[in-house]
Amino acid sequence: MKPASRTLLVVALLLAPLAGLAQSRHGSDDIRKDVQRHRAMAAAHEAAARCLESGKPYETCQRELQSACKGLAIGRYCGMRHEH
Repeated sequence: MKPASRTLLVVALLLAPLAGLAQSRHGSDDIRKDVQRHRAMAAAHEAAARCLESGKPYETCQRELQSACKGLAIGRYCGMRHEH
């Protein structure tokens, strides 16, 4: 094993326990709230998909998505953005 690879391996092994520590800071109540937010965002995106399938204009469906996600996710795209 090359010295640089060995160094990266040692650093990764030293940092691995910190990843678990960072995650453990979230209590069960925080996790429950995150689950609820993800489900609400998923429902909003599913509604946007149904809106587009119905033949409504893209702009209309986008406004409905933004309205459904207000205060729920960061940004204009409800926590998700993809290319067009």
